[in-house]
Amino acid sequence: MSSTVSHQRDKRSLDYAIRSGIAGGLAGCLAKTAVAPLDRVKILFQASNPDFQKYAGTWTGAYRAGLAIYRDGGARGLLQGHSATLLRIFPYAAIKFMAYDQWRVLLIPNRDKETNFRRFTAGALAGMTSVTFTYPLELVRVRMAFHSRLSSHSAGQTRPSFLRAMRVIYNEGSMPSPATRTTTAQIFERFPVLKFYRGFTVTMVGMIPYAGTAFLTWDFLRAHFFPVIDDHSKQPNPLANLAIGAVSGAISQTVSYPFEVVRRRMQVGGLTRPDRWLRWGETVRAVYASGGWRGFYVGLGIGYLKIIPMTAISFAVWQGGKSLLGV
Repeated sequence: MSSTVSHQRDKRSLDYAIRSGIAGGLAGCLAKTAVAPLDRVKILFQASNPDFQKYAGTWTGAYRAGLAIYRDGGARGLLQGHSATLLRIFPYAAIKFMAYDQWRVLLIPNRDKETNFRRFTAGALAGMTSVTFTYPLELVRVRMAFHSRLSSHSAGQTRPSFLRAMRVIYNEGSMPSPATRTTTAQIFERFPVLKFYRGFTVTMVGMIPYAGTAFLTWDFLRAHFFPVIDDHSKQPNPLANLAIGAVSGAISQTVSYPFEVVRRRMQVGGLTRPDRWLRWGETVRAVYASGGWRGFYVGLGIGYLKIIPMTAISFAVWQGGKSLLGV
């Protein structure tokens, strides 16, 4: 039996999957923590929070928005929603990286089948797998990050906790008169868990170009600069992994960003239309009406500031973690 086949069987083992998942989960937590303040500002911009729209559209706007958040809520304000992020990101990143290893072995059993399309497909399937299992936590995180202290003061509300945000989402859409209920509201009342899946379809569609492009770029650049020769390859150092991860993040963010803007609008739709789903078409029209085609790229600058270091750290720490765990 060849060493190549033996190595592939090792990758398909439960032990390998668990170790890869642990490394991926820790990598995701570390990367997300490093960019948490930027993530908070980006969500406020994407979801058109009225308190922060005056800061959107310029590179300095993100900095001024961050200062406004810090003045109102201190460091806790910059990290608002981060508890939900960590609860979500460990299983999300663990499943994503673990699934990528498994999908890649399945789709690319040997080097003869190593094509860019298969690399893209493995990454897209890994991203979709992780989203399916962790989406409700993502929705709670976005709701917590969208909440601003300025508007809460005027409405007499308190800072949202994780459990409070879950309760609010669960109870959205309660309407006193049966005659005024929409069909979706009736579905929400019968299956309230569906309220935690607002924006799920656009998230799944957007995950295809995002995760697919990220893993395609990562895999392609590693194969280009560190090719396998006679079943052996020079392993990239941490700096090389950081650089390749950064390029992967920049490209994937660019191709998938309009989906992300639409997704954020749909995720916070329960605050404006709690009785029903916001549909793709109306959300796209609302984004276009508010800012034209540029509206689909609002916050892209801060998106780069966030996604490039985040992806670089996550890929590099994932590889480092796998090495430490012996996989």
